[in-house]
Amino acid sequence: MTRQTSSPVYRQIAADIRAAITRGDYPPGSRIPHTELELAQRYNVSRATVRQGLTALVNEGLIYVPARSSGYQVRSINKMVLRPQAEWREQPETPAMDRFMTDHADRKADQAIAVEIVAPPPDVAEQLRLAPGELTVLRRRTRSLDDQPFNINDSYFPYAIAKDSALMDPSDIALGTSEILLEQGFRMDHALDTIEARMPTPEEVERLKISAGIPVMIYRFTGFTADDQPIRHTVNVLPGNLHIVAFERKRNWPNGDGKLEDEA
Repeated sequence: MTRQTSSPVYRQIAADIRAAITRGDYPPGSRIPHTELELAQRYNVSRATVRQGLTALVNEGLIYVPARSSGYQVRSINKMVLRPQAEWREQPETPAMDRFMTDHADRKADQAIAVEIVAPPPDVAEQLRLAPGELTVLRRRTRSLDDQPFNINDSYFPYAIAKDSALMDPSDIALGTSEILLEQGFRMDHALDTIEARMPTPEEVERLKISAGIPVMIYRFTGFTADDQPIRHTVNVLPGNLHIVAFERKRNWPNGDGKLEDEA
């Protein structure tokens, strides 16, 4: 196949296969029906050029090469829906598991947890309003679904609050961290949420086994008491090809007449 276009041929190859996947010609779990040699003949290019196009799709997370195979297969992705508002649900729903394990009981859910006492990064110290030299308890969690790392959930707590609590235990907290904070005398009343997108750091690539070219969403939230004292800062790292973030909002009409109080 000869193309008359200024776009590099490897991009054309990637675009054609991407379009076929999007149309459903190559459904999730199926093999790309053409070998590198067949594609090279079709596009009248070298196998190296074909491989460059296929590698672009691998880096996007659309296809992969299965173990002990020379062909390419369409990746089957069952995305995780993250609902930040679920933080306010009552706990526990399942006595033996925390919220993540409960919410994904229909899949093979797992998480590796480690607890450290650390000097927080400057941005975290700022969010928690810590004085220079103050420490935090860091609960590092790498969460997996169906044996695939799905996201990072790292929570920082002021050491003065967390030091004598279950937050120091590197295991699932069935009650939820909000309940543990309440036991310590700190009720989380409101939170500040932020979401940004960027490319992953080398550490994030290692923890999440991310393919090159896949961006991540960074979802942070800082929890506060009613008197505006920050008691928790959580950093979620979400591979962009694996997640949907869903916010639910409800508008209150206190006057019952279709107007807000300040519109009456």
